[in-house]
Amino acid sequence: MNDDDVMFREYASNSEALSRDLDQIAQEIRTIAKNSRGDGIALLALLRVLEALHREIREGFFQESLPSNRQALYALLKDIEASGGWPYIHRMRLQEFLNNLLAESSLDSPE
Repeated sequence: MNDDDVMFREYASNSEALSRDLDQIAQEIRTIAKNSRGDGIALLALLRVLEALHREIREGFFQESLPSNRQALYALLKDIEASGGWPYIHRMRLQEFLNNLLAESSLDSPE
């Protein structure tokens, strides 16, 4: 069990069924990523799906479930702060990608 599994359990502490579902989803995603190791196109497709799901949940289901009163909003913000902040999916910048590519190619080619 890694730190992410612990994080998923904390987020789902109110529901054992949700916790199990999140653990299963996380394990399936890890399996897909491991099976795609070395295949940049497949891994990019996986990242795009995860990003699209993140956006879909955030802009739809999450916004619909936002609190309508001050106490509930405070409780939500307190939970976000206590649980590690707002979920964020980092996008690698093209410059970072090119720097990584150049670094790898310089290691591969003898000078």
